[in-house]
Amino acid sequence: MRKDVRILLVGEPKVGKTSLIMSLVSEEFPDVVPYRAEEITIPADVTPERVPTHIVDYSEAEQTDEQLFQEISKANVICIVYAVNNKKSIEKVTSHWIPLITENTDKDSRVPLILVGNKSDLVEHSSMETILPIMNQYSEIETCVECSAKNLKNISELFYYAQKAVLHPTGPLYCPEKKDMKPLCVKALTRIFKVSDLDNDGNLNDNELNFFQRTCFNTPLEPQALEDVKNVVRKNLIDGVCDNGLTLKGFLFLHTLFIQRGRHETTWTVLRRFGYDDDLELNQDYLFPPLKIPPDCTTELNHNAYLFLQSVFDKHDKDRDCALSPEELRDLFDVFPYMPWGPDVNNTVCTNDQGWITYQGYLSQWTLTTYLDVQRCLEYLGYLGYSIIAEQESQAAGITVTRDKKIDLQKRQTQRSVFRCNVFGDIGSGKSGFLQAFLGRNLMRQKTIKEEHRSYYAINTTYVYGQEKYLLLHEVFPDFDYLSDADLACDIVCLVYDVSNPYSFEYCAKVFKQYFMDSKTPCMMVAAKSDLPEVKQMYGCSPLEFCRRHKMPPPQSFTCNAASAPNRDIYTKLTTMAMYPHARLRCMCTCNRCTFCLCQNFLNSELLQTVRAKLYAVVLRRHVSQADLKSSTFWLRASVGATVFAVLGFAMYRVLLKTR
Repeated sequence: MRKDVRILLVGEPKVGKTSLIMSLVSEEFPDVVPYRAEEITIPADVTPERVPTHIVDYSEAEQTDEQLFQEISKANVICIVYAVNNKKSIEKVTSHWIPLITENTDKDSRVPLILVGNKSDLVEHSSMETILPIMNQYSEIETCVECSAKNLKNISELFYYAQKAVLHPTGPLYCPEKKDMKPLCVKALTRIFKVSDLDNDGNLNDNELNFFQRTCFNTPLEPQALEDVKNVVRKNLIDGVCDNGLTLKGFLFLHTLFIQRGRHETTWTVLRRFGYDDDLELNQDYLFPPLKIPPDCTTELNHNAYLFLQSVFDKHDKDRDCALSPEELRDLFDVFPYMPWGPDVNNTVCTNDQGWITYQGYLSQWTLTTYLDVQRCLEYLGYLGYSIIAEQESQAAGITVTRDKKIDLQKRQTQRSVFRCNVFGDIGSGKSGFLQAFLGRNLMRQKTIKEEHRSYYAINTTYVYGQEKYLLLHEVFPDFDYLSDADLACDIVCLVYDVSNPYSFEYCAKVFKQYFMDSKTPCMMVAAKSDLPEVKQMYGCSPLEFCRRHKMPPPQSFTCNAASAPNRDIYTKLTTMAMYPHARLRCMCTCNRCTFCLCQNFLNSELLQTVRAKLYAVVLRRHVSQADLKSSTFWLRASVGATVFAVLGFAMYRVLLKTR
């Protein structure tokens, strides 16, 4: 919505321009009329549209042509005033004023014009017969108003129509020659219909229509009013109503009817509610709402955003196979101005045997976009109508900005759900295979991937002590001398070498020593292609000895040359290390059977948390009175509680330090 409206009145001398302005302000005809009225500003609370309005007068006697041209360029709407009893002033509308305005305005953004026939009190006939051909000839003319400054006839209406011509212009919506809506308007309303069609059945049922009405106009439709709307469509359009729901054709017909009947503010209200500007393009403020992201913080989707995306998936998964076919995916992104996902996405997330993106893969790709490029995610959510359907202020309400990683390290815990692992390795070491194996693809399936569709990212879910987390793998291009900050910024480093290549490990050792030896980022060494015969690495020490020297876990054997999906344990280990970077984890398994895993599960169990909370409440948070301090029972309780905590803490400490 515009912040203000600027109205300029032009016309021949003595037609009553100044009188119209003074009659509006004083609500009476002035006895003395100056050559030109000063610029007047009407406050927002006085105008019908609640927008401040500036009214500017023009006087040929007091202003130069240059000043006139400047005012024309600043005006949002221009009222060309003529006297209904003066034919010469009417002729000047087409012979002088419209050409002059056209020459001094941008061709791509014509200023709307209002024809104003003043002094209607002096004649008994109307000038509309003369004016109608002019209105048909010039599409920029919004309307014509006959008024009288002397008896105050239609004065308020004149300025209301002028304001309306700016805030709700007909030009972008409707083509008078074709008597139909313009293509851009049809495109915008089609997207609005598809976003509002919550079950994707091609019709707006009563619930969807009521939600749409409440969203746009803050009031639901009464059942009878709803039926009346459908009856109007039924009478004029054969396929406008289907299964008692409004079809796309019926929806477009209603808006055409609104515009033809002069109620285009209804259509504009709908368009602006769904984020469109005066040029029928989605507003940048709508697509990119402000979102502050401090340094060392990441972005994730919150629970409400995931619920919304789940509903969008369910809406378009028509065959209910928990995967999106190419047709279903195109239908989902039909509300976008372009196809946002390319063929590489299918090699970034999980797909089914047909290569279609699964439900898990779909959520993973959204998680990846949010983490890597949150502005792009906000844009995508805007196209899908998140703020409207989820009834949020903006798409930013669906984003969680995590706290600084330094705080996580200090507190030794994190609430984050997405962890980034940068994968380093020499050419041919098996990095790409490592990424694809995370998506459940063995070597045979990987060989079918085209080089142009290759992805340097892979994202999937893992479970760490019963908690679902996302692990994002990023393959770093093996250029040792040009590693950017983005290549180094991650939660865990994975160093991959080929056990069958004697020179493969050297690259990993150099990368570690150059960039990560003194950092707090945990690192893991992966011995890839473990199905092949292992050869001695041409380096000063063996990979195992290297890991021992630098207090790293021993190299983890890995191969994607399996008959079925490769083993996923190594990815759970990576996620565990990313979640607990402060811990020197001696145990690298995720079996949930060993001492380490059992202790972790016990520490995270609801039982221990409940016992701890109760003990804390009884021993530490109990109101202590003077009588309590003298009571032996109180001190006995405090001693027992402290002893229990000390014993449990020491036992856990010994267990965690104990080697497997």
